[in-house]
Amino acid sequence: MVNTAHPAVDRVRLALNAQGVDPEIRWFDDATTTAVAAAAALGIEVGAIANSLVFTLDGAPLLVLTSGAHRVDTAWLGERLGGTIGRASKDLVKEATGQVIGGVAPLGHPSPIRTLVDEDLAGYPVVWAAAGHAHTVFPTTFTELLRLTGGEATPVVPPV
Repeated sequence: MVNTAHPAVDRVRLALNAQGVDPEIRWFDDATTTAVAAAAALGIEVGAIANSLVFTLDGAPLLVLTSGAHRVDTAWLGERLGGTIGRASKDLVKEATGQVIGGVAPLGHPSPIRTLVDEDLAGYPVVWAAAGHAHTVFPTTFTELLRLTGGEATPVVPPV
């Protein structure tokens, strides 16, 4: 039996409830720390996974919710944003989100983080995001992710 109590997941649930959302938070027996693992566990396309990736933009935390179907092109995106994007350390991820890498949710953080939402997620009627722990996900939509996070819709890879 999976333990379904965790403080980070509770904070995500409270943040969702505060915005009028009461999703089914799904717990897995095994960690789903990658988009491929989460998609396989859910039986869906990997592109419908909303990866929560924390970067730095000129030193400040930046949360990028990207489709699991591709990797963020940090050089290209940084140029579009007028700065330099780097990988956040595991300590910065924990400090900025209150969550650990592999389970970072789009919300439920100690304070707001600038958030970009990959416009490719709009191509899926339901997307799945981590719920604060590597064993959890919840269903949502692209539009709802924008609303919940106050995020900016943007491409995160150059057009083909």
